[in-house]
Amino acid sequence: MPLGTLKLPGIEEWRKVAGELGLNLSDDDLAQHRAALTGSFAAYNLVDQMPDEIPEVTFPRTPGRRPGAEENPHGAWYVKSTVQGASSGKLKGKTIALKDNICLAGVPMMNGASTLEGYVPDVDATVVTRILEAGGSIVGKTVCEYFCFSGGSHTSAPAPVHNPHRMGYSAGGSSSGSAAVVAAGEVPMALGGDQGGSIRMPASFCGIYGMKPTHGLVPYTGIMPIELTIDHTGPMTATVEDNALLLEALAGPDGLDPRQYSTAPVPAYRDLMRGGVAGMRIALIEEGFGHPQSQEKNDALVREAAERLRGLGATVEKVSLPMHRLGAAIWLPVAAEGATVQMMHGNGFGFNWQGLYVSSLLDAHSNWRGRADELSETLKNTMLLGHYMVTRHRGHYYAKAQNLVRRLRAAYDSVLAQYDLLAMPTLPMAATPLPAADAPTSEIIQRAFEVLPNTAPFDCTHHPAMSLPCGLADGLPIGLMLVGKMYDEATIYRAAATFESGVDWRSLTA
Repeated sequence: MPLGTLKLPGIEEWRKVAGELGLNLSDDDLAQHRAALTGSFAAYNLVDQMPDEIPEVTFPRTPGRRPGAEENPHGAWYVKSTVQGASSGKLKGKTIALKDNICLAGVPMMNGASTLEGYVPDVDATVVTRILEAGGSIVGKTVCEYFCFSGGSHTSAPAPVHNPHRMGYSAGGSSSGSAAVVAAGEVPMALGGDQGGSIRMPASFCGIYGMKPTHGLVPYTGIMPIELTIDHTGPMTATVEDNALLLEALAGPDGLDPRQYSTAPVPAYRDLMRGGVAGMRIALIEEGFGHPQSQEKNDALVREAAERLRGLGATVEKVSLPMHRLGAAIWLPVAAEGATVQMMHGNGFGFNWQGLYVSSLLDAHSNWRGRADELSETLKNTMLLGHYMVTRHRGHYYAKAQNLVRRLRAAYDSVLAQYDLLAMPTLPMAATPLPAADAPTSEIIQRAFEVLPNTAPFDCTHHPAMSLPCGLADGLPIGLMLVGKMYDEATIYRAAATFESGVDWRSLTA
């Protein structure tokens, strides 16, 4: 729409609007309301004529190209691009891939969704700017699941992402491509997003290091949101040191993200990770094992990894935390109802917060309504539940779940008051076969959501959590998840670095 061309609708349009609101207004009432809104439309036209307030794009880049099959064997790259960072900085010499829910100005973005294909952002996400200012080079965008709604790697448009350890098997989701390109050795670093485990799940399936930082530690500005209270972004890397290095470059407030609560200086994670685990107390959470879908080999390897940490000097004790088994249930109303209202009905950004709204993305994403049948089965399933609960139950369960998050957080904190870290399997299983192209809806949904029970709770409680590879079950990686106190990523890195240097995880097999 050209600037300043908002026109005051006629009576018939206002009658439709009133009907949508359940209002019964006479023609005379409608006429008077219409006249009273003349000044309001003048104000909207003033807003329409003003330039938007968005960050300046400062680093040149190539527009991006779709790689051919020969350079994309796992289907993990969406576009390849070249954005050279500053001439110096802590990331100088490092190449980084971006999950394709992150805005990179001038380079196509589709967030795994056919309904968004063709969109080109006009802003750089804060994490992009920070990588480039730290001297890193961005080399492309990686495929992710359809609007990030799958813990498997089978829902992305146009095709699934394959696990580099075994073709035909899941790379995990929703940051599927990021995990795959790191695991395949194509880049040492990538960024992922995590609302239910979407950094840690693919990290576990692919055998890399994936950190979901404390909520708000890394600004989410310029990344397509799902639900403000569970949105996280963070590093996915081939080594613990690179993970700590990338988090150092990414962390800290940007003044544009209301998810950010702390103004504390960013720690030197690489220095703090070198202290070893002598004297560290780790609680092995029994309720993280033995889920109905858990594989015995998976659980056994994680217990063996915990024993190796004991051998490296940590005190490792089994601890029962019954409320952990309720965590995924508490997370579900927040994720399902919150995402339906914010990401879908709210065109991604919703209302009632101050920060950077990427209005071009909001406009492009709003087109899903005319193409809803194209949405993934996993997103349809979530929307059916979320819309039903919001419209038939007033959002009551979303509200109650958010209240219960405080109880869940306190349960974890009560153990963390006695221990430095919590430990458990990242996932109940190793990577599973990708569903066939003609798989039934039930299988598509099962493979997307069966992996969530240990990861999802920490998205709503906001604790930092990291997956690190700890063994191979039938040749497929298994992940150990370490969970720390709020803003204590350094202790997680210390334990992960000690395990990485002290144990050849590939030698632990089942």
